[in-house]
Amino acid sequence: MNIQIQRHSLFLVLISVFLLWTRVESIRFDLESGHTKCISEDIKSNSMTVGKYQIVNPNEGHPLPESHKVTVRVTSAFGNSYHYSDHVTEGHFAFQAVEAGDYMACFFASDHKPSTSITIDFDWKSGVAAKDWTNVAKKGSVELMELELKKMFETVQSIHDEMFYLREREEEMQQLNISTNSKMFWFSFLSILVCLSVAGLQLWHLKSFFEKKKLI
Repeated sequence: MNIQIQRHSLFLVLISVFLLWTRVESIRFDLESGHTKCISEDIKSNSMTVGKYQIVNPNEGHPLPESHKVTVRVTSAFGNSYHYSDHVTEGHFAFQAVEAGDYMACFFASDHKPSTSITIDFDWKSGVAAKDWTNVAKKGSVELMELELKKMFETVQSIHDEMFYLREREEEMQQLNISTNSKMFWFSFLSILVCLSVAGLQLWHLKSFFEKKKLI
């Protein structure tokens, strides 16, 4: 009985982790004409990422104004370009990240007179959330429970990879802290040495001055 309760509790925990991990919501933001707005996403290497964007029509039932078009570019932390679209109203991108780090999706609206505000819907998913599980179920002809278990396995695997990635980042930060502390120690030592040297020179100068004046 206790074993069944423990299994049930573990199953609920895994379901909760899965729901928290895969919850991804699209964002909506405003972009003024002549301005650029960038959104960053920290992506691990070899991770799948997908994104789609669309300009919100301010007048439903009517065509989009000519001014409501943007230029979109997605680049890695090293400046490599993964997506570029010029003068578009909507689009999407999908790629497997080769480099780990912050990826930037930048939206630029051409200058327009009078100034116009453009509303953009943007949805960006990475890792487990980027997988189309509906297509996986259709192609694999799997049962619902099997699909859920596969989802949870992918989620746990992704969390496992994320933990190792964070551990590597932590080790890098520790090395940086050690290097910084070492540099600060030598800087402090040299500062004290310079201060003592200046104080000694001042004392020597005062002693020489008083001896010349025959005060001592």
